[in-house]
Order: sequence, then C-alpha cells, then structure tokens
Amino acid sequence: MKKKKVNLLLFYNTYCMGCTGRAIPFAYELTKDFPEVNLIVIHTNFGNQTFSENEILDIFTTKTSPFNIYIDPNAETYNHFQCEGTPHWIVLDQELQIFRSIFGSQNQAQQRLWYALESLKN
Repeated sequence: MKKKKVNLLLFYNTYCMGCTGRAIPFAYELTKDFPEVNLIVIHTNFGNQTFSENEILDIFTTKTSPFNIYIDPNAETYNHFQCEGTPHWIVLDQELQIFRSIFGSQNQAQQRLWYALESLKN
C-alpha cells in the first residue's frame, strides 16, 4: 500500500463467477479511468483451497494479468478488512484509512465504487 495515494483493494476468488466475469474486468477499466490509484488485487483462498499461479492466470485469455495479483492463502487479510464475500472492494484514502467498503460486482456496487474513487481525486 502506498501512503499519499488512494489505494483500491480487490478481494476475489477464482471460483467466484462474479469476480472473474465482472470484478476483474471492472478493475482493469478502473486502472484506465483512475491511473493515479494504486490497485491491489488479492486472490483469497478459503478453507483448504490452494491455487497455483497458472490456475489463477487461467481466467485471463492471454494467461497473464495486467496487474499484480497477491495471494491471501488463509484469508487473513480478507478477515482483517471484514470482507463480506467476494468480490469485495476496499478504498483506502491517502492516509490509508478505510474510505469505503463495498461488497459485490453488480452495477450499483460498481457505480458506488467509481463515485468513491472520483470523490478522492486530487
């Protein structure tokens, strides 16, 4: 995470269709709309799940990701931020304080996320 920048955390899981079908593509769009935002994409494993890097990259047609993907092997970071499920977005302001916590990938969640980022622009 970077202080003095807006940080956007996306918690997702490869088995989550809303994550792979909507949240990941939306995260990519956001990197274009808000290039000043530091995007942190976190693949969260639940229970006994383990995913190889190849399995995680399989959701991308090019088998590469346009952004770094970090792995939360025991959902510790997910639990720290009290996420409700996947996808879950956390917007941290320039002082690394939680500005918004948004669960989901539906249009209203995406709109709320976009407006939150827009309101934090310098």
